[in-house]
Amino acid sequence: MRENGAEVAMGAIVLAAAAGFFFYVTQVAGVGGLGRTYDLTASFRSVEGISVGTDVRLAGVKIGSISGIDLNQETYRGDVKLAIERGIEIPNDSAAVVASEGILGGNFIEIIPGGSFDTFAEGEEILDTQGAVSLISLLLKFVTGEGE
Repeated sequence: MRENGAEVAMGAIVLAAAAGFFFYVTQVAGVGGLGRTYDLTASFRSVEGISVGTDVRLAGVKIGSISGIDLNQETYRGDVKLAIERGIEIPNDSAAVVASEGILGGNFIEIIPGGSFDTFAEGEEILDTQGAVSLISLLLKFVTGEGE
């Protein structure tokens, strides 16, 4: 009888750990948010350095993440789907920029808010975008003197 109680207790601990791990993974990945995000889209000339799960930030604060990236075969641009936390209203004249944390840091999407009183609704597209800037191409331009 005592052995059965120990087995039940150990099983309960394993199930609790599994449930905790599942909750943690869904929170980190932004999956299973139960409607806590809404989607916006943006089309970039270059999406170099970003991927699904990359942060979306406003004033340096994470407000969402990238939930999808696809190649638009008509425009040859990277179409990005942004999952933004509900309750964060973004002016509809805002810009989205692929920014970098520094020379060795990773890239993220920075939202630069506009001055409009109207905000994006779910599913709308951020039209003002700026893609990733290649550090190598900038260095080559500097060294060779091109682009002057």
